[in-house]
Amino acid sequence: MTASLFSMNRPAFARFLGTLAAGSLVATPLMAQVAPPPVLVPQPVPQATPPAITTTPVAPSVAAPVAIPTLGEAQARQLATLIAQAEVAQGLRQGPPRDLSGLSSAALVRVALDYAHAVHAGRLDASDFTKDWGIRPQPFYPAPGFADAVRRDRLADWIASLPPPYAGYDALVKGLARYRAMAAAGGWSSLPSTTINFGASGPQVLALRKRLAMEDPAVSTTGDRFDDDLLAAVRRAQRRYGLNPVGTVGTQTIAMLNVPVSQRIRQIMANMERWRWLPQQLEAKRVQVNIAAAVLTVFDGDNPVMSMKAVTGRPGNETPMLVSTIRSIVLNPPWNVPSSIANKELWPKERANPGYLKRAGFRVIDNGDGSKRLQQSSEKSALGRYKFDFPNDFAVYLHDTPAQSGFSKFDRLASHGCVRLEKPAELASLMLKTTPEWQQPQIDATIASGKTVRATMAEPVAVYLLYWTAFANADGQVGFREDPYGWDALLASKIEARSAERAQSTKD
Repeated sequence: MTASLFSMNRPAFARFLGTLAAGSLVATPLMAQVAPPPVLVPQPVPQATPPAITTTPVAPSVAAPVAIPTLGEAQARQLATLIAQAEVAQGLRQGPPRDLSGLSSAALVRVALDYAHAVHAGRLDASDFTKDWGIRPQPFYPAPGFADAVRRDRLADWIASLPPPYAGYDALVKGLARYRAMAAAGGWSSLPSTTINFGASGPQVLALRKRLAMEDPAVSTTGDRFDDDLLAAVRRAQRRYGLNPVGTVGTQTIAMLNVPVSQRIRQIMANMERWRWLPQQLEAKRVQVNIAAAVLTVFDGDNPVMSMKAVTGRPGNETPMLVSTIRSIVLNPPWNVPSSIANKELWPKERANPGYLKRAGFRVIDNGDGSKRLQQSSEKSALGRYKFDFPNDFAVYLHDTPAQSGFSKFDRLASHGCVRLEKPAELASLMLKTTPEWQQPQIDATIASGKTVRATMAEPVAVYLLYWTAFANADGQVGFREDPYGWDALLASKIEARSAERAQSTKD
């Protein structure tokens, strides 16, 4: 299972599942319609699409109201049923569908517009976003589309057009239904914290079988021996959780298996919410990084053309979520050390071991105001031989690294926030492929010379840094990662608070 499935349309997703194992919205056009006496809903004026890097939402201004036709009795019944079912299926509401049949027409319209905004652009208000959540949903105004749907009597089509129409999102919808069914069946019991090895037998092995079968229907629930079939099932589970698939059931595997089903449901719902923040359309050529899984994937249209391991920010030095554009690659880049890293790590090393900075290739540069900064030469640069620049408010980038050992680990959250790459040379060659002056011989010669040169790309490439901790295949089988930054828990609590607030407002 891959952490890059979220970007694909449905046919491409199906093709991709056949080739890879182990991370936006072009909605159906809303039909236009015929009108009895209207309800008037104030309608914000849509703003121009903001730049790729969006750290604060665009504040809409208010313009003329939109006339909402009066719902007929049959339409009101249909709309009440559709919304009640969709709220649950789309992860906007826990528990059974609520009964909306007793609402007045005006109240039902408010509920419909609230649902539309929530499923299309998310539940959060601008103040709920943290600084590191650098992706914001585009402004969305559901009233015109809803009015069209009422006039043309196409409410079911309108409801169906609202969620992100991508295979990865659809797969999470299926996954959410599966995990809710598990919860309704009682969930699972915690396994004891005792290592279970291949060849073992007894009640612990039987309990392990039953636990694995909850998420993996291929696992037999009978038999108390750790045989070859169970070994394969354990390895499948470890891959789904991003663990080393050694087959031994140790501390990490047991910890992932013991996460309660209720927590998995909240995790799926949090990831569904992030889908709603994505742009209306993803660029054909793009680089995507799943921060939580520490994986980079390059796409050309809906097709993944390259994938590699990455090292992303450790907790406390989080890699932010953002959207930007790579326009150039620095070959043989020096490292201009951020003052935070210099003050916390490098100056103390120099004081403890005089001469350390010189031996490591650092220059001390006088800023002219009594302060000093550090620059590491390109020959010894922590950035390696390639730096992929893109404008952003966080001073992060993708780069090479001389420390290749980090890519052999399954937990690869270890950087100061930038993204280190397993195969930067291959990525540079691919991204410069259409730039005549930067073909492979020119790249190789420049790297060999040691000179620092910026190679401007003929075709810029979009870059997405995203935080996905739950992603599913077409059958709704979900792969999970840990929530290293605590962003799932934080987002889930914010969603629940806003959902309760808005549910109350629709009653008033």
